[in-house]
Amino acid sequence: METLLLSYEEVGKIAEQLYQNSIRAAVETPENIGKMVVIDIETRDYSVNKDPLEAANYLYEKNPLARLFGIRIGYNVAVSFGGNMERVI
Repeated sequence: METLLLSYEEVGKIAEQLYQNSIRAAVETPENIGKMVVIDIETRDYSVNKDPLEAANYLYEKNPLARLFGIRIGYNVAVSFGGNMERVI
């Protein structure tokens, strides 16, 4: 498989499309709100966990060359440093 060089923005765009089109309906449940979904944009595999590092490590075990992107389920940002995280409904 040929690896393409993608910018962080391109990886994020692909991950957001995957999330909106195929992952969101499966993971956006009341018990998952606030957890992270980490997506491997190449295999389309994903992992949901409260700890994004655990989710990423799980995907790296399956695919050491994974290109990962994390999205906080139900929120408009993944983390906030002194600001507010807005809940998306």
